[in-house]
Order: sequence, then structure tokens, then C-alpha cells
Amino acid sequence: MQPARTLFATALLAMMTSAYAAAPTVLITGANRGIGLELARQYTARGWQVIATARHPAQATELAALAAGHPAVAIEALDVTDAAAVAALAAKYRGRPIDVLINNAGITGPRGQALGSFDYDAYRQVLDTNAIGPLRMAEAFLPNVAAGAGGKIVTLSSSEASIALVDSPRAYWYRSSKAAVNMLMRNLAFDVRARGVAVALVNPGPVDTDMMKGVRMPLQKPADAVAKVIGIIDRLTPQETGRFWDYQGGEVPW
Repeated sequence: MQPARTLFATALLAMMTSAYAAAPTVLITGANRGIGLELARQYTARGWQVIATARHPAQATELAALAAGHPAVAIEALDVTDAAAVAALAAKYRGRPIDVLINNAGITGPRGQALGSFDYDAYRQVLDTNAIGPLRMAEAFLPNVAAGAGGKIVTLSSSEASIALVDSPRAYWYRSSKAAVNMLMRNLAFDVRARGVAVALVNPGPVDTDMMKGVRMPLQKPADAVAKVIGIIDRLTPQETGRFWDYQGGEVPW
């Protein structure tokens, strides 16, 4: 006969395993601040298991505070431009279903991008982060997402990616990197549709984050913007895969 302590420990482990298996999982890149941090907060509040990545977890104090109060939040160090690091993280979570993968990590690149003074090394970094990084994540974690319940891959894009809306020159690196990730995710959508995975691009709109400092226009509170983004993710189906959604529920022209 097993000791009472052993039986209790076994029962507790079984309960934890059952709860773990029942709760859906979201993986969010760039969760240390801004929209990524708010995504982690709101999915945590919904009772989801949250895998939150950050390039420098030691500096992600607000994310660490969230994780400290919620055992369902796991913080992982990750730079999406580091192929080896992405592969290592995918290996760590091999076999674990992930219901939603959100590619949120992104950078704008240096200011003052103008003809005659382009920094092409900086451009490569922006492309690697904003375009290649999301595809690298999608490829590495596709088995996890395909194993999830109605798996979804969502990349946060921008209205700045819309070629149809361009009417003046600015943000060469950011605009083109987001247009590139739009095309990559559009391709991916049709590549993985047969596996039951839905892919979406979402423009969260203007949000009051560090990235938008100094912008003279009305900005949404992160909590409001993220609630809209999650609403779009909730409604996403394989039949609507590959679309470029606006935060207000419509679609952004390519």
C-alpha cells in the first residue's frame, strides 16, 4: 500500500495534468511590453496557458510580475532572428499542442530612412525580425499548432504594409518588411489549410506604445486594442484563412 503522502502527490499531479491539458495555450513573441504584454495579460485573464517570449527576460519586469502571480505563464528567452534559438524552443515544446501562435515581435528600424542615407544593414535586421522571424516561428511550431484545437497562426501587421494606401514616402524599412510578411503569411495560409490551421494578418491600429511615441494622432489604449485583436482571433476560421484584418473588423487592402 502506498503511503498517504505518495497517494496525495499522485492525485495532485493528476489534477494538475488534467487542468493543464484542458486549458488552451497561446504562444506570444515579443511579450515584454506594449501589445505583446497586453496580449499575455488578457489571455492569462481568460485562463489560458501562456508561453511569453522576450529577447531579454531579465529586463521584462512587468511580464515577470504577471508570471509571478500566475503559474500558467511561462517566460522564454527568444530572439526570433536566431534560428538556433527558435529551433531549441520548438524542441523544448515538442508534442505540446499550441492553439494560437501570435507573431507580435517587431521593430521599426532607424528613423530618417531617406534616399541617399539608407542603412542596408539595419534593413536586413528589420526584415529578419518582421518578415523572416514570423515565418521561422510558424514553420518551427506548425506541428504544435496543427495539434491544437482549431489551431491558428496570427501575425500582427500594419496598415503601413498596404501598397494600395501608400501616398507618400516614409518608413521604407518598416513598410516593406510588413508587406513582405503579408505575402509570406498569405502563402502559408494556403500551404497549411489542409492541416486545419488558419492563418491571419491583423492590423491592430494606432496603439499607445513605445513604438508610437511622438506620433500625432489619436491612439488606442493597449487594453482596448488587444481586446479587438483577440476578438478577431476568436472569430477566425479555416474558411477565412489568409486575410488581412483591420482592428475594426474589416479588411485592409493589400
